[in-house]
Amino acid sequence: MAAHARVRAPELIGKGGWLNTGGTDLTLADLRGRIVVLDFWTFCCINCLHVLDELRELEEKHRDTVVIVGVHSPKFVHEAEHQSVIDAVERYQVEHPVLDDPELATWKQYAVRAWPTLVVVDPEGYVVAQHAGEGHAHAIAALVEQLEREHEAKGTLRRGDAPYVPPEPEAGDLRFPGKALRLPESGHFLVSDTTRHQLVELEADGETVVRRIGTGERGLTDGAPGQARFSEPQGLALLPGGTVAVADTVNHALRAVDPATGEVTTLAGTGEQWWQGAPDSGPAREVALSSPWDLAWFDGRLWIAMAGVHQLWTYDPETATVAAAAGTTNEGLADGPAAEAWFAQPSGLSTSHDGAHLWIADSETSALRTLDREGRVRTAVGTGLFDFGHRDGSAEEALLQHPLGVTALPDGSVAVADTYNHALRRYDPATGEVTTLATDLREPSGAVLAGDGDGDPHLLVVESARHRLTRLRLPEEAVRVESVAHRTQRAATEVAPGTLQLDVVFQAPAGQKLDERYGPSTRLLVSATPPELLAEGEGQGSDLRRGLRLADGVTEGVLHVSAMAASCDDDGENEYPACHVHQQDWGVPVRVTPGGATRLPLILAGLDEEAAG
Repeated sequence: MAAHARVRAPELIGKGGWLNTGGTDLTLADLRGRIVVLDFWTFCCINCLHVLDELRELEEKHRDTVVIVGVHSPKFVHEAEHQSVIDAVERYQVEHPVLDDPELATWKQYAVRAWPTLVVVDPEGYVVAQHAGEGHAHAIAALVEQLEREHEAKGTLRRGDAPYVPPEPEAGDLRFPGKALRLPESGHFLVSDTTRHQLVELEADGETVVRRIGTGERGLTDGAPGQARFSEPQGLALLPGGTVAVADTVNHALRAVDPATGEVTTLAGTGEQWWQGAPDSGPAREVALSSPWDLAWFDGRLWIAMAGVHQLWTYDPETATVAAAAGTTNEGLADGPAAEAWFAQPSGLSTSHDGAHLWIADSETSALRTLDREGRVRTAVGTGLFDFGHRDGSAEEALLQHPLGVTALPDGSVAVADTYNHALRRYDPATGEVTTLATDLREPSGAVLAGDGDGDPHLLVVESARHRLTRLRLPEEAVRVESVAHRTQRAATEVAPGTLQLDVVFQAPAGQKLDERYGPSTRLLVSATPPELLAEGEGQGSDLRRGLRLADGVTEGVLHVSAMAASCDDDGENEYPACHVHQQDWGVPVRVTPGGATRLPLILAGLDEEAAG
């Protein structure tokens, strides 16, 4: 998939410097002769985490010809902190060099508009492909093999070891734990030890290790504690009868653990990631899932925070079935009936003590939301994808920053693990007020009541980046903090008033064609914040080109664009060709100004010929 005009790859620059190189700064000249895949990512983004896993096979198979370089390009303020990037690289086991680019300098040089974006640079230093979103590993693998052949023949391919230097391993009982659960029979705590792919049972003190469940190696294997394997497990929940359900996140599966024996079985998922068009209900072991992050028993079913597709699903243990239950798969914040609501990486669940509703930590919108038994979604705190901060007060004014956990409290309020603010917050629906319970917690990702909840003011907070559980007494008065508000720091695209041509660029990878067997193979959904920004052009259609008309009098906002394309192997002799789904959501800040652009190209796969030329 080569561009018609040869585009020299810009240099890699970032104020944060390099990780996983043993202290060496890299340049493109150092990588000349190798095929370079630049992965523009940020660690809050579930799609970026999917791409990290998609690239592992490519990285291993072509280790002597391909160098993957992560370019960390932050969305949230917390992600611009260098130590946070160091933690994320270890947490997600990133085994290639990473450039920390807190000011988005390299992002701007490559005209990137979305997380994640992959850019392929050939051995001579020219950009040959760009892909936004996930699901492109097959196409990139085919391109890599093509480039290997071409540059081997030209004598411009240089084989050798990758410039990756692993960090020194750290000791400790836990490493980036995710969630915790109190086991009622023993009073012990079960913790998902995410980076080590295990579950760890601790005594009632929250510190002393009783046993480990899982070998500690990444995999999907059932069996006894010393045989079972997980892959970055997160959420935990008790099922009726005492079995513990586990959100085995990177395996895209639900697992079950018998607390008495430690035996592990698989409840749901195929081990493959769910894609648009696949069944979203049916027998639990036959339906694919997508990054289940947390679990809670609510209204007679196990609810699943399906972070990978911005939905809530359910698992019914009586029928052994799963089903999508809330959310459209579109990323954003929209309330209403469950089937029409929009979520953005729901990552924390907790059932209210009266059983009337489900609390939801909707991380990418920095929001606290609820689902009631009638199936209606409401937002308690939060305004959308681009506003976040640390501000107490009324729910309408309060701000969170990428919360990953919620814990229902006995008085009807809820504690929020406000992860990127390093804080524990509290929302009281009786007063509509948000307060801060504790600060200086390093990336809290969940909390669990230490007792039975009757008059016990203690919580155990999962301090993920301090690798421990921290015991907190709930104070009578909240901690006072200085209010801070932020918007995502991305340069706005200047566009001209009136008509704006939106072009989503998609070129089917070599050897593939658009799949039109069952109708249109592409989908485009457009909306705006504020909605008044668009006078014409919002809504869904199948054409990846669309004329938009910007409303008079609205000078800035965000265009929300979601695109999908399905392509299949172009092999007329194969009755069942392999098919691939390419999809991406963009949030493009725009500023309306005379002389601005009249065309907005967004690259789903390929290169924009007008820009390249």
